Amino acid sequence: MRTAGKQEKKRGLQFSWQNGEELANWTGTFNFTDDGAVKSGSDTGTRYFEFYEGPLEYNSTKCLELRQDIIEVKVLSMVKQTELFDRWKSLQMCKWEMNVTEANLFKSTLSRCCNAPSFLFTTQKNTPLGTKLKYEVDTSGIFHINQEIFKMFPKDMPYHRSQFKRCAVVGNGGILKNSRCGREIDSADFVFRCNLPPISEKYFMDVGVKTDVVTVNPSIITERFHKLEKWRKPFYDVLQVYENASVLLPAFYNTRNTDVSIRVKYVLDDFESQQAVYYFHPQYLINVSRYWLGQGVRAKRVSTGLILVTAALELCEEVHLFGFWAFPMNPSGIFITHHYYDNVKPRPGFHAMPSEIFNFLHMHSKGILRVHTGTCS
Repeated sequence: MRTAGKQEKKRGLQFSWQNGEELANWTGTFNFTDDGAVKSGSDTGTRYFEFYEGPLEYNSTKCLELRQDIIEVKVLSMVKQTELFDRWKSLQMCKWEMNVTEANLFKSTLSRCCNAPSFLFTTQKNTPLGTKLKYEVDTSGIFHINQEIFKMFPKDMPYHRSQFKRCAVVGNGGILKNSRCGREIDSADFVFRCNLPPISEKYFMDVGVKTDVVTVNPSIITERFHKLEKWRKPFYDVLQVYENASVLLPAFYNTRNTDVSIRVKYVLDDFESQQAVYYFHPQYLINVSRYWLGQGVRAKRVSTGLILVTAALELCEEVHLFGFWAFPMNPSGIFITHHYYDNVKPRPGFHAMPSEIFNFLHMHSKGILRVHTGTCS
């Protein structure tokens, strides 16, 4: 009986989830450790750790092999996610360096398809007075740019190509919890954040406080702030946490978003805030979605995080990602919350998050950007 018990423990427990985008058809074998964590049942990664004595050089034979282990997985369905995690965990042995050739090649592709330095925001230059602006998804809808709206746009894009040396794009994933990455995030030259995440004292050790651009999904304004039709100070107060950060909204995603997004500008002007308000150019968003569709990200809409990463790759020399992870467990197999501040799941089927993260892991392995999923020193 004892022998059978040992064999059962060795085999581990089988799990298979088939619903919910963030679970991504997870199929794999896990073993429970004494502290209740779950560890991968695969041994593929452990062989690399036998003689591990510290970070290996980027161009060492072993690191080239480990990066290739990830790059050779062309589509997510080629491997069990436990196997992908083992490969990713093994790669953490290696120092990361930017591969300037690969990065520049990728940036030039983005320059041709999307051109963030010219088209990320609606500006007076790219959207002149009188423009009939087409919405991103309500393509039959047209917004006429009148004098009042035109005056809200900056004269030209406030940022230019490769303006910032090192940028941090901060997602809201539960992978950030207990990461102690706050100081590293704050040390970046420019920091992007998504959808008004909390950066209070409770979280700053993990997520930092520095913010240069923060996006606001209009659904947040509708649900939390009653479309700004009543009291506006609670919304203004929330934005003040981000100090001088610029506020970025998808005002021309669909017709519903426009009024509420424009109200944000009125609110900040009423309170004499110094924060700039910018609006995504709908054609930029269309081009980004089209590009990533070609890379296998099939979704109703790409995530705000992916849009910001795409823009950062053009505006920054070196891009670091924090809080980007789309699975219910971290790479070590320990269950994590969906966000670092709560466990509220998104509506299923809207974004293709696992596919987005898979692309990021590839880009990390090629030296185009760096994905942080562990603790920071």
